[in-house]
Amino acid sequence: MVSAHLSKELRKKYSKRNTSLRKSDVVKVMRGSFKGKTGKINIINLRKLKVSIEGLQKQKKDGTKINVFFNPSNLQINELNLEDRKRLQVLERKNAQNKTSNA
Repeated sequence: MVSAHLSKELRKKYSKRNTSLRKSDVVKVMRGSFKGKTGKINIINLRKLKVSIEGLQKQKKDGTKINVFFNPSNLQINELNLEDRKRLQVLERKNAQNKTSNA
């Protein structure tokens, strides 16, 4: 549901263009005022379909910091969190299908 594009290296490795976002994935911001910044995913809001990244915060006038939420379409996944076995199986299954169809 909440998915983003993979980096070029990950595209080649998994033969997939995009995948769903998970907590602790390392992403790069591609658009907006934080363009070029990278960080780990901290919060995923499924109701609003937005993502918060560790270390990317705005400062309010009174000095308190608030999380900035990003649209997943403006993010690029640079490093996947592969602790979940199901996610790894999905990535490998897609990769195996592409290799057999190309052969």
